[in-house]
Order: sequence, then structure tokens, then C-alpha cells
Amino acid sequence: MVEQLLRLKLRLLGNSFRRSPWQIVAISFGLLSGLAISFFVFATLVGLRLVAVSIAEPPVVLFGALVVLGFLVVPLVFGVDDVLDPRKFSLYGIPTDELAKGLAIAALIGISPVVMTLISLGQVVTWARNPLAVLLGVISLPVIVVTCLLCARVSTSAAAFVLSSRKSRDGVGILGVVVLVIVAVGIVALFRTNWQQNGLNVLDGISSFVSWTPLGAAWAGPADAAGGNFGPALLEELIALATAGALWLAWRYLVKVMLVTQPRMAEARKYRELGMFRVTPSSPTGVIAGRTFTYWVRDARYHASLIVIPVIPFMLMLPFLVIGIPTHFLALFPVPVMAMFLGWSVHNDTAYDHTAIWLHIASGTRGRADRLGRVIPPLLVGTVVIVVASVICASLYGSGRILPALLGVGLGVLFTGLGLSSVGSALFPYPAVRPGDSPFAAPQAVGSASALIQSLSFVVTFILVSPTLILAVLALLEPGGWNWGALIVGLGLGALLLWAGIAGGGAIFDRRAPEILGASVRN
Repeated sequence: MVEQLLRLKLRLLGNSFRRSPWQIVAISFGLLSGLAISFFVFATLVGLRLVAVSIAEPPVVLFGALVVLGFLVVPLVFGVDDVLDPRKFSLYGIPTDELAKGLAIAALIGISPVVMTLISLGQVVTWARNPLAVLLGVISLPVIVVTCLLCARVSTSAAAFVLSSRKSRDGVGILGVVVLVIVAVGIVALFRTNWQQNGLNVLDGISSFVSWTPLGAAWAGPADAAGGNFGPALLEELIALATAGALWLAWRYLVKVMLVTQPRMAEARKYRELGMFRVTPSSPTGVIAGRTFTYWVRDARYHASLIVIPVIPFMLMLPFLVIGIPTHFLALFPVPVMAMFLGWSVHNDTAYDHTAIWLHIASGTRGRADRLGRVIPPLLVGTVVIVVASVICASLYGSGRILPALLGVGLGVLFTGLGLSSVGSALFPYPAVRPGDSPFAAPQAVGSASALIQSLSFVVTFILVSPTLILAVLALLEPGGWNWGALIVGLGLGALLLWAGIAGGGAIFDRRAPEILGASVRN
């Protein structure tokens, strides 16, 4: 049975190279990137062999703990397509122990085991300071690999089994975004630490705690042995072995339960009122706007965009905080970034309809009505968000004089982005996450073309709003009426580009309706 599962895993890996050329390029690039990163980490760990144990131990233990945490959390939050789901073998009568062992061994085939083996081999070299450290390092090598792979298997199976409803999947995904924000704040705090005076003390304190947890015990045992702390080293190694054993028991139990449990069916919701359709006009534009409003309220794919939008500016501010840019200048940063992503959020809105887009095409809905109806909700919501954010950011900057320029940039970027999205979603639609799927999962049909389209939309938006940005910079540097000029140019140019985008996108929609339908249902 183990041999058959290994052959099956090899066949699945081979089939991944029988796709479209762009997908093969993307897969090959991912493999080469993973190997390059692993070789870099391996070389770094080998280089730490020349550094004192007290200096090398904290970063290695923290890095190892983050790696194990990644294998545990990433499948649970972002969703991973499990090609060897135990439930797929429920009809074959395979004993639980044999199936659990076979699937666990099959997990050793892939790029992740190769990467982790190479990294684990590097930590053996790092701690080769005395015989016990070498022995514990060699023992930790398979323990680290097995722990990471079992974490991934347990997390993936738990996500597929426990998070079977869309609400639970979406909740975990949104929780992951919140955790990402907390981690970002922690990273800022670390970078703001005075490392010359107390940086090593901070790392030592964190690594000392992590060393006694299942996340870092396997990495800390050889390190303590290399430093002469033989007692703690043996205890940490026992914790690592116990963690691997507990993960194996959890994996075996999950396989046993999943073999006899059918996936839960999601309950259909019942709605007794028309919702936003009671408010919007009885016209093609009004109906599409009402449906789009409903999407923004109920669809988790849109929820993910709304939650990420306020997070992205602070993530992008991290490098500027690290290099010491004054915080009152960074207070001006969130408004244009939020406006950029609000306008970009509907750049592939047509594909979100999936098969439902045929209703527009079969009913003869005009392209301009489709484009305008889709733009109205983000336009109204985005305008309110940008105005409120501009007032807050101007007060944080410390001068109300900059408020008109900030409004001009924010609203100009929003209008321009929505106009470009109206054209892009009709001219360059690509497969999107299907309704009901996790908003953090990517459809298999997405290739490098989608990344190119997204990058171009940002670049073109920046080019089109550059006159407003220049006036806003002048308002910061020179006295005078530059701030009001930025507001007038931002509103006027943005409104013009929005109107042109809706008109042009509508004409493209009328002309390319069959191609849009084909691209929307391709995944």
C-alpha cells in the first residue's frame, strides 16, 4: 500500500507539468525559488558555525519556530488543495494504520521535504561543536522534517474536515488577517528596538521561551548541547520527540474519523426580504448596483478585500518606519494607498459572477449599465472612507491646510482606479475564486497573466494621477494655493477618467460578451 501511494504521489507531481506553458513556468519558478531560498538558508546556517553559540542560538531557534508555525498555520488559514485527502480512500477498505502511514510517507515526496531536509542539515553543521551536539543535531534532522510535514498534514486535514462550512472558512481566513496585523505591529516594535544596547537581550528572552515549546524544542536541543547545557538540551530533545509522537497520534485519529465521516453539507440561507433591491431603482443599472451591494455585504470574497484594504497601508509603511521616516509624513500615506486598492478591488469583478454573468449577456444588458452598476457601490462606500480617512490623517499630520490636497489625491486615485477597473474587467478578465470557495484560495487556472494585469493596473493608475500627485507634493513644500489646485485637478481629472472608463468598458463589454463569459467560467 505504501508503494502504491508513493507511485500515486509521483504521478500527481508529474501531471502538474502537463498543464499550460504559463502554469509550467509558474511551477518551475516556484520550485527554483524554493530551492534557492533553502540553499541560502543552508549557507547561512553553515556560516553561523563560525559564530559563538550565544549569538547564533537566538536567531536559529526563532527562525525554526517560525518555520514550524508556518507549516501549522498556513494550510489552516489560506486553504490548501489536499490531493491525498484521506476521505478519497474511504471506499477501498484500507486499514487506518496502513493508510495513515502510507499518506504520511507519501508526504515526504515534494519540494517542502527537500527544503526542510536541507535546512535541517544546515543546523547540524551549525551546532557541530561537541559529540553530544552533533548527535542531537542528527536526531533533530528527521524530527524537524517529520514535525513540519505532520503539522501540514494535520492542519490541512483539520481544515478540510472541521472548516467544511463557508462561514467557518471565512472566519478563520479573516482571523489570519488580524493575526497578520498583530505580527506586523510586533515586527515594527522589533525594528524600533535599540539593537546596539539591548537587542541580544530581547532575542535571548524570546528564544529562551520558545525553546521550551513544541515549536522550537527540536531546534534548541542541539544549540544548548553546543553551549554546554547538556541537561536542558536532553529535555528539549524529549519535548521535540514527544511533539512528533503527538502529531502522529493526531494524524492517525484524523484519518480514522475522516474515513467514516461524510462532509457536512452547508445549509442554505433563507431570505424573506429584498434587501438592497428595495432601495435601488428598477432599472438595469439599479438592479446591478443592488446586487453588487449585496455581494459586498454577504460575499466573503469581498469581505476579504475590505478587511485587507486598511491593513495594506500599514504593511507598506514598515520599511519607512524602519529607516526612520518621520511619523507625521507617514500619516499622509494611508489615504492614497487605500484609494488605490479600493479602485483596484473591482478590476476583475466580472469574473466574480462566474456562470451568473450569462444572465447579463442573454438578457441583452447594455455594457454601460453593467459597468455603472458595478461601480456605484465601491464609489459611494469609497468616497465616504476616503473623506473620513483624509480628515483623520490630516489631523495626525498636524496641519489642516493639507486636507484639500489629501482629498484631491485620495478621490482622484479612487475615481481613476474605478474607471480603469471598468475597462480592465471587460478587456482582461481572468478566472477568480468561485462563489462559495475560500476567499484566500487561488483558482488553479490562474497563471502569470493575472499578476501582469494586476501590476499594469497599478502602474497605469499611478501614471494617470501623477498631475494630482505633483500638485500635492508642491502643497507640502511651497505655500500658496497648491492644495486647492490638487483638489480641483484630482476631482476633475478623476471624474473624467471614471466617465471614460465606464463608457469605454461598456463598449468593450458589448463587443466581447462571449469572451467574457468564457473567461469567467474557465476555472
